[in-house]
Formats: sequence, C-alpha cells, structure tokens
Amino acid sequence: KRPEAAIRVLLGIHLDTVYPVDHPFQRAELIDENTLRGPGVADAKGGLVVMLVALQALERSDLARKIGWDLLINPDEEIGSPGSAAIWRELAAEHRVGMLYEPALPDGALVSQRKGSGNFTVVVRGRSAHAGRDIRAGRNAIHLLGEMIVSLAGMERLSPGISVNVGAISGGGAVNIVPDLAIGRFNVRLENRNDQHMVENEMARIMEEARRREGYRIELHGEFTSPPKLLDERTRRMLDGLAECGRELGMKIESRPTGGVCDGNRLAAAGLVNIDSLGVRGGGLHSDQEFVQLDSLVERARLSALFLLRLAAGELDF
Repeated sequence: KRPEAAIRVLLGIHLDTVYPVDHPFQRAELIDENTLRGPGVADAKGGLVVMLVALQALERSDLARKIGWDLLINPDEEIGSPGSAAIWRELAAEHRVGMLYEPALPDGALVSQRKGSGNFTVVVRGRSAHAGRDIRAGRNAIHLLGEMIVSLAGMERLSPGISVNVGAISGGGAVNIVPDLAIGRFNVRLENRNDQHMVENEMARIMEEARRREGYRIELHGEFTSPPKLLDERTRRMLDGLAECGRELGMKIESRPTGGVCDGNRLAAAGLVNIDSLGVRGGGLHSDQEFVQLDSLVERARLSALFLLRLAAGELDF
C-alpha cells in the first residue's frame, strides 16, 4: 500500500504452527469467557487478527496517506524460515521500521532482544562387528556420539548466555551388533556474536578431536540461521515510542529479553529496526495447552494502530 510514501513500514507474521496434521490438538475451544485454547492461537494466529485490525484502523484515518506499508505472511517460520528468509532480507532494505506479530510475553511485555539460534546434526560412522565374538574389531558409533554429546553440552561453560539442547539421537539396532551409524541433532542458543564465534570454534575442535579416532568418520551439518537480536539505540527508541502509546491508552508496556528466536532476528541482521512481539497475550506455546487471552486482541490492535498513526503524523522517528 502506497509504496511511494516517504515512510514505509514492513508488517508481518507467520501462518505455520508446530502441530502436524495427524496431531490430536487440532480444534480451538473456549476455556472461559476470555480464554481460547487451540493450535497456534497465540503463536501466531492471534497476531494475524491484531495486525489486520490495526491496519484497518490506520486506513480509516486521513493520516494513512502519509505512510506506506507492505505485509508479508510466511508459512515457514517455525522451521527457521528457509524459504522466506531471502524475502525478509530483500524487504528490510526498503522500509523504515518493522512490526512483527509474534505473541507478547505473558504479562503483555514486549521483547527487547532475542538470542541467536542454530540447528545442527552430527553424523558418526563407525564399523560394525559381532558384539560377542569380535567386538574389538568394531567401532561403536553410538559410544563416540555419546562422548561428543557430553562435550557439546559442555559448551555452556564457555559463556552464561550459551545453551545447548540435544533434541534427538538415533542409531543402532540389534544389541549383539556393534552399531556403525549414530546421528545426533542439537540446538544452540547464544546472546551475542562473540558467543557464536566461541561456539563455532569449540564445535570445530570437538569434531576434529573425534575425527582423530581411528576407524570413524564424522560429519557436522547445520548453521546459525538466526543471529542474535541485540538491543541497540534505535530499538530502544522504538520501544520507548510504544510504551508512550501504551500510556496514552492506559496500558503499561514494558520490555525484556527472551531466549526465543523469530523473523525479527533476521530483519535486525538485515539492518531493519523492528519490534517482533506486537501480538496477543497468551501462553502454553508449542504445547497442546496453547491459549490466547481474548481481551488482548483489542488491546494490542489499539496499541499498533496508535503507533502507526503517530508514525504517520511524524511524531515518532527511528
């Protein structure tokens, strides 16, 4: 809308949830008059509604002609935005500010900064053998993977901001056969680029040490797809502007960091100042207890609408 405007805003949120089609959690239901439980109602379908209503309010104002906006709704955020990341980067260069509608923190606070995140897979190939007659001839891939997992989890000692979660392991079969294949999948979260460099160097050291073991082959796949999103001066001014809008509406809007990641990380890395938690209040994210507080739909739509109107009026600058 109005791509020729001097002030351009990029808005967006994702459609996808973490629940596959065969998951039993498929329907939304009212728990009480203000609580709706259902898959993705907070993360982030409630944000879709908030974003729509805020834009409708903007378009009813004469100030709308002073501001342009683009809207991106992507279907792959929950798996790291592998298809849409390039589109986010392209759009980031064309806009003054970004507004994403991930859920707010449970008390309505905005997210001030986010950790970075990377997903990795380590593949260990050993050598099979009879576990009774010739065990020494084998090279147990599961044993070595277990040692590596302990070392990878130990990366948390490098910095308080680093966390490692080994989420899946697989390999082996019959217990009388030395397993020749083991696979481990893990996620790393970190607070800053220095942490990222330390983790990358330590992972390289762990892999190299394992590769020196005779009879094994080691592969590491993956990367940091979501850089850390830091609280810089422009983001602080945007948070202050939203807090001021909240005060005008009788709402107390605070902000604090979180360990979660989203497309806001990617926009920040591309140089676009953004707030990415303008969606609803709720909880139970990524579980079969996910819920949204229904009164937050109006509350958060009013907050975004006023922010957009003040931005169009030239009362806010980032």
